Amino acid sequence: MDYQLKYITPEIKLSSYEDKLFKTEVVFDHHMLVWFISGETKIIQAEESHVFKPGDIFLIPRNQLATIINYPKDGLPHQSVVMHLSTDRLRDFYTKLDVRPKVVPAPKIIRFGSHPLLKSCLSSLIPYFEMQEEEFPENIASLKITEAISILRTLDRDIDNILANFEEPYKIDLATFMERNFMFNMPLEKFSYLSGRSLTTFKRDFQKVFHTTPQRWLTQKRLELAHYQLAKKERKPVEVYLETGFENLSHFSFAFKKHFGYAPTALVQPQRNS
Repeated sequence: MDYQLKYITPEIKLSSYEDKLFKTEVVFDHHMLVWFISGETKIIQAEESHVFKPGDIFLIPRNQLATIINYPKDGLPHQSVVMHLSTDRLRDFYTKLDVRPKVVPAPKIIRFGSHPLLKSCLSSLIPYFEMQEEEFPENIASLKITEAISILRTLDRDIDNILANFEEPYKIDLATFMERNFMFNMPLEKFSYLSGRSLTTFKRDFQKVFHTTPQRWLTQKRLELAHYQLAKKERKPVEVYLETGFENLSHFSFAFKKHFGYAPTALVQPQRNS
């Protein structure tokens, strides 16, 4: 596996990956502005999925659970420029403005295509990744991030509702939240934080709602989703395990057979060969 990250500042990085695929399940602490250079990316969220190709520019809001699968393609590595729009940077930007954001309960990924203004801003960072000894000046980094925020506000009138909202997750209905997000293989600490609870309160509330432990419930829900994808959608196990919260195919197959009494391939092969 050849995965490289080059940082010109803690908030601006170049990501490059050359192996078959790279999968991660994340919830970002900061908004992420991404310019996709080569390869292909699939981002799976609770209610929708996205596929991004070279040239695409998009914003991933903070505090949103997602499974991200990156693929090299056409002989080229998976490569992207990523800019973190941190809360501190955004607070500093918006102190100069009179903005009253509306509450957006679950902001979605925003696509900007290959807009020339954003592309010019992000592509101008590429030469700085070649700097070996020199430290990237903070004032230039600040100017580039401010430029990106200003362009986003020009392109999307509603973007302030996301970028200028500095509230932390508030306590929400646990059953609804877990039913929407069980397929993401996250630590319980992340589930508790995003549901507006301490870990202790999360476990206590979970037991009251579901009458079992979080780990047992999560495993069962993921296996049931995988079974549905195999039996009804006629997908292959290799296509399913990454999107249902399992780390590798062998673990998925073992857990599936233990739960249902037969291997996942038993659902697929008769249909594919008929």
